[in-house]
Amino acid sequence: MANQNPAIPDEQPLTPFHDLDHFLSIPRVGGLALSPDGTRLVTTVSTLNGKGTEFATALWELDPTGQKHARRITRSAKGEAGAAFAANGDVYFTSARPDPESPEEEPVNALWLLPADGGEARVVLSRPGGVSRVMTAQNADATFVAAEVLAGSADEEDDAERRKSRKDKKVSAILHSEYPVRYWDADLGPGQPRIFAVEPGEDQAGGKPGTVDATAPLALRNLTPEAGPRLREADAVVSPDGRTVYTSYTKPLAKADSRSVLVAVDVASGSLKVLLDSEGMSYFPGPVSPDGRTLVVVSESDSTPQRAPEIKLHLLDVSGGADNAAESAADGAGLQPLAHDWDRWPKPAAWLPDGSAVLATADDDGASPVFRISVPAAAAEVGVARVTQDAAAYSDVVVSPEGRYAYALRSSYEFPAEAVRIDLATGETTRLPAPAERPSYPGRLERIAATAPDGSRVPAYLALPEGASADDPAPLLLWIHGGPLGSWNAWTWRWNPWLLTAKGYAVLLPDPALSTGYGQAYIQRGWGAWGKAPFTDLMAVTDAAVDRPDIDQTRTAAMGGSFGGYMANWVAGNTDRFKAVVTHASLWALDQFGPTTDASQYWLKEMTEEMALENSPHLHVEKISSPMLVIHGDKDYRVPIGEGLRLWYELLSKSKLAADQDGQTAHRFLYFPDENHWILQPQHAKVWHRVVQWFLAKNVLGQDLDLPEELGL
Repeated sequence: MANQNPAIPDEQPLTPFHDLDHFLSIPRVGGLALSPDGTRLVTTVSTLNGKGTEFATALWELDPTGQKHARRITRSAKGEAGAAFAANGDVYFTSARPDPESPEEEPVNALWLLPADGGEARVVLSRPGGVSRVMTAQNADATFVAAEVLAGSADEEDDAERRKSRKDKKVSAILHSEYPVRYWDADLGPGQPRIFAVEPGEDQAGGKPGTVDATAPLALRNLTPEAGPRLREADAVVSPDGRTVYTSYTKPLAKADSRSVLVAVDVASGSLKVLLDSEGMSYFPGPVSPDGRTLVVVSESDSTPQRAPEIKLHLLDVSGGADNAAESAADGAGLQPLAHDWDRWPKPAAWLPDGSAVLATADDDGASPVFRISVPAAAAEVGVARVTQDAAAYSDVVVSPEGRYAYALRSSYEFPAEAVRIDLATGETTRLPAPAERPSYPGRLERIAATAPDGSRVPAYLALPEGASADDPAPLLLWIHGGPLGSWNAWTWRWNPWLLTAKGYAVLLPDPALSTGYGQAYIQRGWGAWGKAPFTDLMAVTDAAVDRPDIDQTRTAAMGGSFGGYMANWVAGNTDRFKAVVTHASLWALDQFGPTTDASQYWLKEMTEEMALENSPHLHVEKISSPMLVIHGDKDYRVPIGEGLRLWYELLSKSKLAADQDGQTAHRFLYFPDENHWILQPQHAKVWHRVVQWFLAKNVLGQDLDLPEELGL
């Protein structure tokens, strides 16, 4: 008989996933930078502050040889991010911590430098609007930053005065003339992004003597003064010699549409040249070859209601300068295909030092390995060889100067991101000494698969709690990933299955139609028809899971966020098999979603009005008989709050569990007034998880748990 009250056996050791405070305190690693001589690795580690209310970041140095312990090299309440090595080994980073030499000034996100030869970090450049990303040249003393300026500013001094005036007068209004006006969780404007060269400035000391450690002041030279808002969300890379910056550049089109073109910025003159601009195609820069002669280019085709986008790699000859490159690459004709027969969506990472190959990552059947792509690709069939062989996801790949090793961050559902060294000859990976040990998790992980009605293989991960067996089968929670163009293959802090296996649930993580890592045809199966193949795939793999003797098919629930929330809504209205449904930041009414999301120009290419209605969950609300927990943040611009508000009203007025004559209902709405598409504040994350656990326990297990006291109920 199934255990109606799954609990932790007395002999099972507690893990960080049995306590939310412990879970939130696990250090989180992100980003990786390698010094030009290959002797130093720097990463960013986020940890919870003493009050448990915010995450603070710091830079840590790792030993590429794996011999020395990791050590923290920065420390402040505000935190540090964006490490980039200069050619001489200095480390640049950004931080909003106060400048100890100017404590009276209001802190902004400034450019800091940590000298290669030791000593404390110091501010090298600060401006009222702050700086964001730092970029450096591999072989030259050249540093660049991305920063925002007010559109009407004549220079840095004028920009500072305009910002002060807005602040003093408490003006937040923004006048827009182009689309979009917001992005994910940010209101766009009035600041507009620019790329600046960081250069020696005029000495303001007036001839006064300084100390031996005094440094020359730095100044910014605007390389893109006429860019307008075109550099928002731009990808940018610097040539090894520091003479050229290659960047994507948003080109506005008729009817509020746009696409990304590829441009080259000449650092010496500040002139900007369009290299690639083709109708129906967007271009983004990849890494530049070690000799500076070849640029990897990523292309993404525009989607249509009938055809999913395709992502491909190319090589562009830039040896003759921007003018020659632009002329030869007109309309994409001068691009050399790179592994176009490879049926994956690659993310180029780095060149090998001898220029013989490019390293890339790509989603691939529940993993995201490192691949070597030969240059030219014709060297071996499609020219692609898998380097790493484990079922892990790799990112932030950098290559040692001699080309023997690569370093990367690696994660899977068994461990969070950690730095590793990869032997490029053998593919062997070595975990480097880390700021924290891997957390032990409560259960085991399996890879399963089902067969869809059309014969397609539908794979999934299944996280099982300790003790799940035929004698004690576990309740099942179907977790549906977002995107939808993505897959379950890497550790996630927000959607972590072990928090619920610790409560006794088995968690199913499937990759239905539209998921990446299984080829273009697998994406196309669900394109423009979200309620068809993706839904039947999810039901097929759920059937395969509940057929197992260690799963209790009578106690199941479904959950998802964003597109996964859409699917949770669709599931609720098209089957009554689940005892509870949790839907986070979800699309509900596709007739209203398209024009109100922050990226309507993309969405409206994906479905016609007729297709949107055919796939809209709101038209099935009368059939919903499962209790639903609706979760939404008011600052969500990707899936606007109107989706959650309409879903909540229609559940209470039209579903089979509509509010009764006393206004009571089994549905619940967890609302976050100051969160966005993600729940980022640590204490809000605790509330999120505890309410989800309460709702599932009540409706799936028949248990009454305590709600968080912070809700004031």
